Amino acid sequence: MVQSPAQNVDAYLAEVPDERRDVLTRLRELCRAELQGFDEVMAYGMPVYERGGAAEVAFASQKQYISFYLMRGDVRDAFAERLAGRDMGKGCLRFRKPEGVDFALLRELLRAVAAAPGAVC
Repeated sequence: MVQSPAQNVDAYLAEVPDERRDVLTRLRELCRAELQGFDEVMAYGMPVYERGGAAEVAFASQKQYISFYLMRGDVRDAFAERLAGRDMGKGCLRFRKPEGVDFALLRELLRAVAAAPGAVC
């Protein structure tokens, strides 16, 4: 699933593969807990968390992995050492297996995003 036609996050989670649903639900709960004041929306066919209309975080179930999108370059830079060596694109942290999702790292990234607004790439 690259882009979902789902109209909301509940519908999105209902259509993901069974083996990923629990992990993605947990990721959603983590985003909702840590990103107070953000709006949860569907954009680009995936769950997105916006502040002031700007998307700062998103996640998706892709064909080969679970993606965590971090659209804040300042946060990526601050965590450069922790992110080094991980499967990561410009702003996409990839987890090939659901059991490999590092929730402790994601919590820290989300807290850094929530702490203050910043430029979105």
